[in-house]
Amino acid sequence: MRIVHFADVHIGVESYGKVDPQTGLSSRLGDFLRSLDEVVDYAVESRADLALFCGDAYKSRDPSQTHQREFARRIARLSAAGVPVFLVEGNHDIPNVVGRASALDIFRTLPAPNVHIASQLDAYTVPTPSGPLAIVAVPWVRRGTFLSREDTRGMNPDEVNEAIQQRLSDAIAAIAAGLDPSVPAILAGHVTVSGARTSSEQSMMLGRDHVLLLSNVALPRFEYVALGHVHRHQVLGREPHVVYAGALERVDFGEEDDTKGFCVIDLDPSKPQGGRMTGFEFRPVNARAMVTIEVEVKPDDADPTATVVGAIGRHNVQGAIVRVRVRLPGQMEGRLHDAEVRKALERAHYVAAISKEITDAPRVRLGGAYTQGLSPRDALQAYLGTRDITPERAALLTERAQELFDAVSDDDRGG
Repeated sequence: MRIVHFADVHIGVESYGKVDPQTGLSSRLGDFLRSLDEVVDYAVESRADLALFCGDAYKSRDPSQTHQREFARRIARLSAAGVPVFLVEGNHDIPNVVGRASALDIFRTLPAPNVHIASQLDAYTVPTPSGPLAIVAVPWVRRGTFLSREDTRGMNPDEVNEAIQQRLSDAIAAIAAGLDPSVPAILAGHVTVSGARTSSEQSMMLGRDHVLLLSNVALPRFEYVALGHVHRHQVLGREPHVVYAGALERVDFGEEDDTKGFCVIDLDPSKPQGGRMTGFEFRPVNARAMVTIEVEVKPDDADPTATVVGAIGRHNVQGAIVRVRVRLPGQMEGRLHDAEVRKALERAHYVAAISKEITDAPRVRLGGAYTQGLSPRDALQAYLGTRDITPERAALLTERAQELFDAVSDDDRGG
């Protein structure tokens, strides 16, 4: 039995993109769809028994029709090829308003056979070409539906998270205890598990997370624990394997060094419980590269432009999203020729920012010629990239700023 585990597709992220002249859409939409296509191609060509998606199909909780169409095309292709699909709802798939359909609910009504959707914590039995598979699904929990007002009366946010964690762990243990040991079982969740290392996707997360302990999910009844929500691929445990597949594309420069891809798991249903996993592999996808180029110009540098251009030449910027951060004395700034720096970056897909930090004066310049056309979020990230702050702090500032950007946007629309 072969399972293809992937997560955090986030269709709709358009940061660092430009208009594709052939489609009229963002080039970044093409990036995210091409990475998803690699997963679908592998699942179809390898005759996978299950394509397991662990949440966050879209960037937005209210995806556009175009984004829904493109994701649906890939799910329909899997279904048409006879590959069962199991979709776990993530926090970006759930609407803000209780009672509204989630972004994945549409698959309940489409004529795509053998597509299963997990919108609540429960055990599901999925028929596959190699026999039944039990999946304990842990979709994203909405506080308002998981805990009543009476439950949370007088609680602060941390206490609410602790209550959710306790109820989730108790429910998972109870459901796992009732599984048929003769049927292979896995857990599939969109949740934060303690010990997971994040990149910078805190800026993508909507609110403060509740956190499950590794021991809450790594139960002996499971052959494998498939996770989504954290963008960095990582294996948290091996008895059983507890794995974040990670996002398929880089969202921002905090994920610059992350390898993006999906997981392939082989199970042998004939083996005894706890020993059915016979293979595990992480398969990278061809995600678009992000490159940061740091340049230090010395006070006695005879040609600062040549120094910066030379630094660019030592990096592979072909087709990459690039940012350049130059530190130089104030008297050198006028000798840095923008046109030559721009020409050295012609092979890049997108220049996110060229920032200049003046080393002998308390000021930072982002280089207006390069930041024209950037969204407020991108401009903020460019600025934060010049400051000596931790990635976690930068991510938190970006998250808070995005809330302000969204509020202004709503006001502009009369919302």
